[in-house]
Amino acid sequence: MRLLRIGPPGGERPCAVGPGGTVRDLSAWVPDWTGAALDPDALRELAARLAREGAGLPAVDPAAERIGPPVRPGGHLLSIGLNYRAHAAEANLALPREPVVSSKAPSTLVGPYDDLLLPPGGEKTDWEVELAVVIGRRARYLPDHAAARTRVAGFATADDVSERSWLLERGGQWVKGKSFESFSPLGPHLVTPDEAGDPQRLRLTCRVNGRPMQDATTADMVFGVDHLVWYLSQFMVLHPGDVILTGTPGGVALGRPDQPYLRAGDVVEAEVAGLGAHRQRCRPAVPAEAGR
Repeated sequence: MRLLRIGPPGGERPCAVGPGGTVRDLSAWVPDWTGAALDPDALRELAARLAREGAGLPAVDPAAERIGPPVRPGGHLLSIGLNYRAHAAEANLALPREPVVSSKAPSTLVGPYDDLLLPPGGEKTDWEVELAVVIGRRARYLPDHAAARTRVAGFATADDVSERSWLLERGGQWVKGKSFESFSPLGPHLVTPDEAGDPQRLRLTCRVNGRPMQDATTADMVFGVDHLVWYLSQFMVLHPGDVILTGTPGGVALGRPDQPYLRAGDVVEAEVAGLGAHRQRCRPAVPAEAGR
C-alpha cells in the first residue's frame, strides 16, 4: 500500500493509493498517518478494507493540491552517517564499526515538492538522497533482526539535507548542520514493506539542475535496515512515526570539487526507485525580522 498526506501545511489529510491507482481520502477511517494507524497489522487490515470498500471514499487529485510528508511531523528524526562505502571513501574517512547516529529537529520535515530553504549565511548546503524507514510499532531492546523487521511501517524517499559549514566547522555536532527548516523532505509516498520489496536492493539517484550527482543502490550500505532498527532500539525507544534516514551514497557536493554547493534557484531531484521522487527548488530563507 502507498500512503500519502495531501493538503496545506498543518492541514494535511491521510490518503492512500487505492485500486486502479486512484488516490482516496481516508479521513473517515483514520485521523492521520501517525500512532496506531502505522502499526503493520493495522496497515494490512486497512489495505484489505481499501480493496473492498475504497470506491466509496472521496477521490483526490494529487496534482491539484500540495503533497505533504507522508507521516505527521513531530516524531524523532534520526540520521545515520557514513553508512555507504562510497560516501565514506569520498569523505576520506574509515568505515564505522558501529552506526554513526545524529538527530534532526522535527521542524525539518516537509513535503517532497516544498521549497528547500537555504539558511542565512549558509554557503555549503548539500544534497543527500536516502532511503527513509518509518517506524510503525514501538521498538525497545529488540532481540534480533527478525524482530526489527516487524516494527517497520514502510519506506520513503528522503533527502537528508546538510549545511556542511555548521555540520563540520561549528563544534563537531552534526545536529546543528542538519536541523535547518525544510532540511528533511520526505515522500511523496510511504510504501509498505510488501510493496517496497527488499530494502537492500533499491536504487537511489539524485540530480541537481538536471545533472546526475548520485547513483547507487542500498546494497552499498555498511549497516542494513534491519540492523539499524535493532541497533537503535538498544539505547532508545522507537515510536510509531519516528523516521530513520539510513545514510547517503557517494556523489554529494562535499566529495565533488568541481560542483558547487546549492544556490538559490537550483533544482534538486531525489528518488528511490519504486518509492517516488522529489523535486525541490532552492530559495533563501527569510529571517523573521526581515519578514515583518
